[in-house]
Order: sequence, then structure tokens, then C-alpha cells
Amino acid sequence: MFRLLLGTLVVAAAAFCQMPAEMKYDPQADPNAGLKAAIERAGQEHKRILMDVGGEWCGWCHRMDKFLADHAELLALLNKNYVVLKVNFSPENENKAFLAGYPKVAGYPHLFVLDGAGKLLVSKDTSELEEGKSYNLDRFREFLEKYAPAK
Repeated sequence: MFRLLLGTLVVAAAAFCQMPAEMKYDPQADPNAGLKAAIERAGQEHKRILMDVGGEWCGWCHRMDKFLADHAELLALLNKNYVVLKVNFSPENENKAFLAGYPKVAGYPHLFVLDGAGKLLVSKDTSELEEGKSYNLDRFREFLEKYAPAK
């Protein structure tokens, strides 16, 4: 019985704390519904929302997800301070109406940090976080720390 309960808790925790690399950019997903759920969760957990705009076609999007997955320190900062919302931008669905409410995006992936109520705090071109063919650990950490909610 204990093993069954423990297994159920592990599965529930994994679903609740999905890592960016496990999440997908879904052309069928409704970003308005996703944002509403993210705002609800962020409010309950006193977190910010990290809205990641990109697509499954985007090599740099996958590099960023892998970079985060490979750096436990960054994942800890992300899980402690942010609710992650992936918003698809692809030929199948550009989510133009939804993204029209945000600053223009020059490249992908692109990050928007929102407060717990959904108000835009910053629009971040991720090329500023890149280094070579990956990302810079210090710059990424500084970005996540800078916009983390005050505790």
C-alpha cells in the first residue's frame, strides 16, 4: 500500500512540476486558457510566470530546454520562482491574436516574464543569454534571479 501511495505521489509531483524539456509547444493549445491556469497557479504559489514562445521546429528552443535540464541550479530557480507556460508559434498556429498583446518578438525562443496576475514585467530576447552554440550559465541565472518574486 505504501509503495502504491508513494508511486502516486511521485507521478503527481512530476506532472505538477514539469520541466521545460518535458513540455511541448502545442499548436492546438489555447494560450488564453494556459495563461489563465498559469495566473491561478502563480497566485496560489506566489510565483511569476515565465512565458516561453517558440515551436517544436525551433532548434534553439530545444537547446534552451536541454540547457535548463542539464543545470540543476537553474531548474531549482525556475521551479521555486516561476510557473512555465509554453506558447506555440509555428506555421500551423502563430497564435497571432494572443501574441498581439505583447511586444513584438524578433526571434525564438522568446521569454516574457509576467507577474502573478499576468502583467508583463519584461520581454527577453534569449540571444542575449546565448554563448556559442548554447547558453551562458551566469547570464541565465542572473536573468531568473532578477525577475524572481520578492520573498
